[in-house]
Amino acid sequence: MRKLIVFNHVTLDGFFVDQDKSMTWAKVNQNDAEWNTFVAGNASGDGPLVFGRVTYQLMASYWPTPMAMQHTGAVAERMNRLPKVVFSRTLDKADWSNTKLVKSDLATEIRKMKKESGDAIAILGSGTIVSQLASAGLIDEFHLVANPIILGKGRTMFEGVKDKLNLKLIQSRTFANGNVVLSYEPAA
Repeated sequence: MRKLIVFNHVTLDGFFVDQDKSMTWAKVNQNDAEWNTFVAGNASGDGPLVFGRVTYQLMASYWPTPMAMQHTGAVAERMNRLPKVVFSRTLDKADWSNTKLVKSDLATEIRKMKKESGDAIAILGSGTIVSQLASAGLIDEFHLVANPIILGKGRTMFEGVKDKLNLKLIQSRTFANGNVVLSYEPAA
């Protein structure tokens, strides 16, 4: 059975996007060779990527561009090659390569995907998707990059979660640029 993994950046005050729904703050501390190697290495595996509409549209507007290939060629190539699933009731089509548009029930579709063989399923961004799947108990691991910044305003990816989710730290890694990767799984 496949794992469902969330990989997101968060600020020290708990936001994953700022008040303008931007994540540009997560790209500030890129002058760290170890961090850049981690990012490139993290782009391994062939499992599908899962997005909500907003994150999908943001990603689809960047990764297929010549700018993306110029700045992060290996990551851009992988983002364009991987299978992608976008959950949206409002999108009419999904044109980014290897993308499937799903308008049906999120939790039901994710349960089906988890039963398939293959590499882990990764959710990037997509706070509404994260909060719904966390509430449904369907997320197997949370990989959060704590960025050394405080925004004061923004949106948490757990907005809408009503019940407490106890998590257990399974790994952590600190980088010279101040980023800390924290990996959690649901506590037993």
